[in-house]
Parts: sequence; C-alpha cells; structure tokens
Amino acid sequence: MSRAAVLLLSIGAALFIALLAWQGFGAVTGALAAAGWGLVLVAAFHFVPLVLDAAAIAVLFRKDERVGQRDALLARWSGESVNSLLPAGQLGGPVAMVRQLAQRGMAMRDAAAAITVSTTLQALAQIVFAVFGIALFSAYAAHGAPRNLGVAASIATAVLTALIALFYLAQRRGLFGRALRVASKLFGKRDWSALTTRADAIDAAVKSLYDDGRGRAAASFMLSLLGWLVGTVEVWLALRFLGHPVNWIDALLLESIGQAIRGAAFAVPGSLGVQEGGYLLLAPLVGLPPEAGLALSLAKRAREILLGMPGLLYLHFSERSWQRQRAVRVGAAEIAD
Repeated sequence: MSRAAVLLLSIGAALFIALLAWQGFGAVTGALAAAGWGLVLVAAFHFVPLVLDAAAIAVLFRKDERVGQRDALLARWSGESVNSLLPAGQLGGPVAMVRQLAQRGMAMRDAAAAITVSTTLQALAQIVFAVFGIALFSAYAAHGAPRNLGVAASIATAVLTALIALFYLAQRRGLFGRALRVASKLFGKRDWSALTTRADAIDAAVKSLYDDGRGRAAASFMLSLLGWLVGTVEVWLALRFLGHPVNWIDALLLESIGQAIRGAAFAVPGSLGVQEGGYLLLAPLVGLPPEAGLALSLAKRAREILLGMPGLLYLHFSERSWQRQRAVRVGAAEIAD
C-alpha cells in the first residue's frame, strides 16, 4: 500500500468519523438497527446488478473461449469485493478479475483485454447514468434545490468523463506496452523484452475488441447501463427498510449522482468518507433528513461487507487451489524431464 493511498485512506476515515459525529452516532445506528434483516435482503438483491455486470464481461468472450457466464460472475464478485474492502484503489479489482479468468483457462492476453474493455464501458455507462441524475436534479433545482450541489455533481461527472476519455485514448495508443517501456527505462536492471511482448499482445487484443467486436462492445455497454439502472432498486429497498421510503425518481437521483461522486473519488480506498458526504448532501434534496442519507451510505457499506467478505474468502481459497495445482503441474513436468 503506497504512502499516497495511506494518506487518502486516513483523510477518508477522518471525514467518515467526523460526519458520524456531526449527525449523531446514535441517530444513524438507530436507523440501521430499525432496518434489521432488511439489510440482508438489500445485499441479496445486489446479486441482480452483479449478474448483469458479469454478463457485460462474458459478452466480450469469444465463442471458442473456455470460460463462460459462471466464470465471469465469480470473477466479477471477487473483483468487486477487492475494490470494496481492500485498500487497493480501483486497480485491485480488475487485476483480481484478470487472474480469476486466467486461472479458469482463458489466455492472459484475452482476459486482460476483456476486463480492460468491460471496465471502460462500465465507466462510460456510469457517466450516462450520472447524466440521468443531473437532468433530474435540474428539475429539482427549478423548484429551489441548492444549485451548488448540482455544480458539485456536474464537476464529479466531468471528472469521470475526462478520466474515462484519457483511459480510452491510452488504450487505443497501446497503454500496456507503453507503460512497460517507460518502466523498463526507469527500472532497467532486468530484461523486459518478454513482458513487453506480452503487453503488446494485450494492446492488440484490446484494439481488436474495439474494432472487430463492436457489436459485443455495444452489448457490454447496454448491460452495464442496465446494471446501473437496476441498482436504483437497492437504494429504494434500503430506504424503505430504514423507515424513509422514497419514490423511484428520488431513488434514481440519489443513486446516479451518489455513484458519480463516489466514482470521482476513485483514488480514496472505498471512497471512504466521500460517499457518506455525498449522500448527506443529497438527502435533503429528496426530502430526507441528513441522518437518513448517512444511514443509506452505511447500509451500502453493510452490503459490501455481507457480500465482500465471502468474496474475499472465495478469492483466497481459489488462489490457494490454483497455486497447488500449478505446483503439481511443475513437479510433474520436472519428473518427466
């Protein structure tokens, strides 16, 4: 974990604690306690957008691949668990997904390409989803909603848009090969030729998906967007169980702009503190008390723990199993020689 990540995590944790203290720890935990087993149902529902996100990955697989929807689902689950619960930034999840697919028989080149493209398209779908929320906010602003909040949401969406545009352009220009060539110049004490060749192969596979697999890419984007839209139900359910029911439009506004704020704070592990602050500001916009917005954010954190801890356990044991199998294969090869 880098010093920058430690610093950002510390700042996020401090903001998280400050927001809880400001709103009253008892009031927020009381709302969560009132939800009770409803939080388990919210966590269970999250499997629906999770399946859609996995389908957005699987649709990018070639027909001759040895992996399918089930493998994509397990990879997506473990990757989301890493992103939610480990201080690995937003890179840890995609790396875990690539390893999972590679361990299940997919070529590393193709696995890295599929996850890179699906991650890009999911971020693009999130931007479209955020635009829905900003359009709704404009309607609220016409009735006296605080305009500075709309400006913050627009800035968050603009940041996301700029980042994904740069990420896409970097992919088109050979992101992985260029990155390794820069690394080889900075840390040139070893032979980087084999790694550079593999990186160039990944770049070629990524370009092929964009150029030759446009239909699959479009399907991946639509499935990702559907996943974001379906995720609105999670907010609707959570607030109902928290004792603060809202209508579907309000739930869509909270989820779209809330996710945009969280996405813009990708550098903070788990967007800790930032997500809470975003929902705290958004809550009054739909007629909710601020503590309800904070409770909603904590309900999402509870869902991440309920699904993420088993996901990390699965990742741990699958890695151990793969390492054992690899050791057996290496041992058998040495005996054969």
